[in-house]
Amino acid sequence: MEQPKYRRFFRNGLLFLLIMGAAVALSMALSGINDDNNPFAMAVFILAVALVARVSDGYLWGIAASLLGTFCVNYIFTYPFWAFDVTYPGYPLTVAVMLIVSILISALTTQIKRQEQLRFEIEREKIRANLLRAIAHDIRTPLASILGASSALREQKLSPNDQTELIDGIHRDAQWLVRVTENLLSITRFTGGVALKKEDEVLEEIIGSAILKYRRRPACLPVEVDTPERILMVPMDGVLIEQVLINLFDNVSDHAAGASRIWLHISTEPGRVVLSVEDDGPGIPKDRLSRVLDGSLTDLHSQTDDRRNMGIGLSVCRSIIRAHGGDLSAGRSAHGGAALRFYLPYQEEEAYAG
Repeated sequence: MEQPKYRRFFRNGLLFLLIMGAAVALSMALSGINDDNNPFAMAVFILAVALVARVSDGYLWGIAASLLGTFCVNYIFTYPFWAFDVTYPGYPLTVAVMLIVSILISALTTQIKRQEQLRFEIEREKIRANLLRAIAHDIRTPLASILGASSALREQKLSPNDQTELIDGIHRDAQWLVRVTENLLSITRFTGGVALKKEDEVLEEIIGSAILKYRRRPACLPVEVDTPERILMVPMDGVLIEQVLINLFDNVSDHAAGASRIWLHISTEPGRVVLSVEDDGPGIPKDRLSRVLDGSLTDLHSQTDDRRNMGIGLSVCRSIIRAHGGDLSAGRSAHGGAALRFYLPYQEEEAYAG
């Protein structure tokens, strides 16, 4: 969530004071080393201006740093020292050049930051549009099936077996709609400018909760998990990561025809923890691997399964993982089927012995 204006003001002011104070301290140290002859002060303060413009909001702080830096170079680090003097030959031109260069750096840095923010907003809107389009596709198909089955039950005289089959179909489609709704609720937690509330969570507990909820659905597959040698405390939004795992398990059950088991492999790499959900089904065709995560595919494992969309679940999962600073990828599993791997930022010092 965007910070209030007064908090941003105090944050920018504190950064301004820290950076400019560090520039003064460094320049004074260089002056002491060179017996007051300090040819580096101007470069130090120009660097400080660039840093202030980079970490602060808007033009104000960068321009203020430019003016303060010019004054400090004149007053403290130019002969006569500790006096403001613009009569030294050639000095007015030097001051003017430094001020112009500093202001230009501040303006360019601020413009770059705004362009980066604009690109971020465009990418976020693109993700939101893709997710909502895919969700609309998912909702339309099971709703049509439910309406058709309920109309048949209401208007036709059917045998008990036919009635049971239609009721089972309604139940399956209703469950699918529940999962789509959960995906939609997940989207609202990390779009619209709302920041994730990440806390250190025990990874094994999040995984256990996801497996427990997955097992409540009919025709679930057994899940084998690599038990970590130590407790892994990973910063995350536990509800969202749990939803990611449930989605990945559901995708295997719904689309990996012939799969008999799900494997969840856990490993740690420098700066991150990696989780891989794998199966022994037919896998994802190579020509679809590049598009499997963007929500544009209505069927990923079978040409005949047009009732449900696996892509929406994966596109939601990828967006959640990216909001955590990680990423999700698709590939082949050593077990013969598909492998959906994602990582989350993690530092080794956050691990605790079990």
